Amino acid sequence: MRTIRVAVEGAELEATSEGAGEPVILIQTALLAEEFAAVAREPVLRKHFRVIRYHRRGYSGSTDVAGPGSIVRDADDCRGVASALNVDRAHVVGLSFSCAIALTLAAEAPALVHTLTLVEPPPVYTRSEASFRAASAALVEDYGLSGPEQAADRFLTRVIGPAWREDAGQGALLETTDQLPRAMVTFVETDMPALLTWQFSRQHASRLTQPVLHIGGSDSGPWFADSHDLMLDWFPDLHDHVIRGATHSLAITHPRQVAAALARFLAANPMSTPDGPGRPTVDQR
Repeated sequence: MRTIRVAVEGAELEATSEGAGEPVILIQTALLAEEFAAVAREPVLRKHFRVIRYHRRGYSGSTDVAGPGSIVRDADDCRGVASALNVDRAHVVGLSFSCAIALTLAAEAPALVHTLTLVEPPPVYTRSEASFRAASAALVEDYGLSGPEQAADRFLTRVIGPAWREDAGQGALLETTDQLPRAMVTFVETDMPALLTWQFSRQHASRLTQPVLHIGGSDSGPWFADSHDLMLDWFPDLHDHVIRGATHSLAITHPRQVAAALARFLAANPMSTPDGPGRPTVDQR
């Protein structure tokens, strides 16, 4: 695995690249910086694709955020990572918060995004938006009263479940949980305002021409059931995969199933032409 530091406007981001084949960019979500780590390690991806991950501003080895958060800036940062790694076209994957980044990137840089995979997008623009915004306001209040660590624990308990620490242990996210106070500052002060002011609509979605896959958990609750319904509305030709028994922590608790669904979708939508490199062959089990 190769780790590099990528210079983007006003910051340096920590990025990794592993494997060979068509590039797959896993965009880091909010708060848990390593939430995609277990998926990235799955052989079904590493054997057939070049898997690229990076830490966004304010997380892990990347520099702190300066100024207000911005989904558009996050999308530009992803373009910067791709350019630094000599990637001009990639399969792009978002998880929860970072689905907003992936959607924005697909709209603003369609030449870069060959396919788009959305793992349980956040419930903005859904029937649950009012509930989500109320919960976000309560989190900001809790953050101010209790501090970042306790507020993070209560937030993750609500979104993922009371066993989120055990789930994090299974996914080898101990480093992430150690960094939780700094990550929570970024999450509350930068990421949440960026998400809640993000502008995207069905009209934007209708202009996307990339194949789109949605991956979700059957037990993720009403917020993410509503975001699933929204994706079905926005993308009539959506490829859809539901992982039975999974919650919103599916990338941590069910990495093999997430990676397998992703690999099948990518193999079915290769960048190669009939005269170009052969299509990846992926075990369907």
